[in-house]
Amino acid sequence: MTSLITPAHALRLRDLRVSYEGREVLCGTDLELRSGEWLGLIGPNGSGKSTLLRAVVGLVPSTGSVQLGSGAVPGATDLSLMPQNPELPPGMSVVEYVLLGRTAHLGWLRSESAADRRVVTDVLRRLGLTSFADRSVRRLSGGEAQRVVIARALAQQAPVLLLDEPTSALDLGHQVEVLELVDELRRQDGLSVVAAMHHLDSAARYSDRLALLDRGELVALGTPAEVLEPELLSRVYGHPLHVHEVAGDLIVLPAPRGPRHTPGAEPVQLADRRGRRGVS
Repeated sequence: MTSLITPAHALRLRDLRVSYEGREVLCGTDLELRSGEWLGLIGPNGSGKSTLLRAVVGLVPSTGSVQLGSGAVPGATDLSLMPQNPELPPGMSVVEYVLLGRTAHLGWLRSESAADRRVVTDVLRRLGLTSFADRSVRRLSGGEAQRVVIARALAQQAPVLLLDEPTSALDLGHQVEVLELVDELRRQDGLSVVAAMHHLDSAARYSDRLALLDRGELVALGTPAEVLEPELLSRVYGHPLHVHEVAGDLIVLPAPRGPRHTPGAEPVQLADRRGRRGVS
């Protein structure tokens, strides 16, 4: 009899290693993704965030193991990766692009079915993209294009969604829009999310836990409050950083450049995480 109990973990990585030209760029990572959680990957450029995601889906050679919470090796329909710089082919419409998300479900030389098209139609509706269905993917704004890329990932119907810098090319308003959308879909569909994130403030706001990477090594794992420690971040990022709490959100700022005075303006006071007052 098949168990209907959802595994406590959606994904397990054990001693995952990646080397390029004899140099280890991901150093024996052990990591568990809990079912339904958002795990944020943070760290400086070159720390191994993108490499980890690509290794999980088999896009780069690696050693170690990647398993689902059930213990099975992930198949083509178990993991969906949204790359950092997705290719938007010229001459392809939005609906055609989103249909590519169904590829993992198709057999050899089999074309998409009516059921596949229903999945895509539903995804476009949920993401507010129905009116864009026939538009060329090359004629979309940045925010629209990101929503279409997310739609393709969701059309795959994988329970684990891997996002590589999903807001890297967007302005602040569209960043919030995309992250809110992913969070809403995660909660509605019970998805588990791993997201490599450049902006520490957004990572703290949306992630249940953070994994901090430094030169291929996992150096911290825990809640945002546990990982975003000024001393640790300053060492990893190579620059003095301060962490403040504003209206319940954690904000990471570089250390002040020095005393500055603008006539008629008082410095804004922010409460840091130890209750002291700091100047932003």
